[in-house]
Amino acid sequence: DHGNTYWSLYAHNDALYKEVGELVESGEQIASVGNSGGLAKAGLYFELRHKGQPVNPTLWLKQRG
Repeated sequence: DHGNTYWSLYAHNDALYKEVGELVESGEQIASVGNSGGLAKAGLYFELRHKGQPVNPTLWLKQRG
């Protein structure tokens, strides 16, 4: 819960390295990929929601490189 009705959701991870409400700095690892949920390959699902509706996360994420 990021406040102002924004949420980020993660699934299929092997481990989470942050707790709800914990600040995340640019470049920090927040989770590691896993193969939970019956996936054939390891992966990590990420979704950003505002007022319960999916939001394109590329508008919020800074590209590195």
